[in-house]
Amino acid sequence: MARASKREEIAQAALEQFRTRGFNATGISDITSAAGAPKGSFYNHFASKEDSALEALERYAAGLRFDMLDAAGQPPLERLRAHFAFLGADTVDSGFARGCLVGNFGAEVADHSEEIRSAVRRGFQQWAAHIARVLTEAQEAGEVGAGLDVRATALFVLSAWEGALIAARADKSSAPIDAFFQLVFDVLLR
Repeated sequence: MARASKREEIAQAALEQFRTRGFNATGISDITSAAGAPKGSFYNHFASKEDSALEALERYAAGLRFDMLDAAGQPPLERLRAHFAFLGADTVDSGFARGCLVGNFGAEVADHSEEIRSAVRRGFQQWAAHIARVLTEAQEAGEVGAGLDVRATALFVLSAWEGALIAARADKSSAPIDAFFQLVFDVLLR
């Protein structure tokens, strides 16, 4: 009888290990140990740690809940706030042990791996495009001023979010996340 594939367990363990330990501090043995798989199983499914990191980025992006930004019947800025509140709760609930994998890889690995840098860049571009779309809807609904540059604002909001997550993890405090919400939603997008 053939053995069951451990690919799913290994891929999920890689995502969790990269989110909590980072790319450089995570070894193949950490991933396979967390997956309950022999080390050799990793190479049956991934050519390298970098390949598993690329899949981890895809899995992480799928969990960012961009669908929340499209919720029918809810004003655009409420949807945007709900999206970031969902993401912030993950950081707080983890005891500030996990941040955004896209941002973490951007800071930690982008200078050393062109494939990961490109994946991070695409991830940020797609995320900023989702935010820009919601800001455009907010403009059309009169929630924000007609003169707001939605693309530049989307990039700024995303950059501010990433910075808030880094500061929250360093401080082990939700104060930077709270400041993000206050400044973005009560000042910038008011």
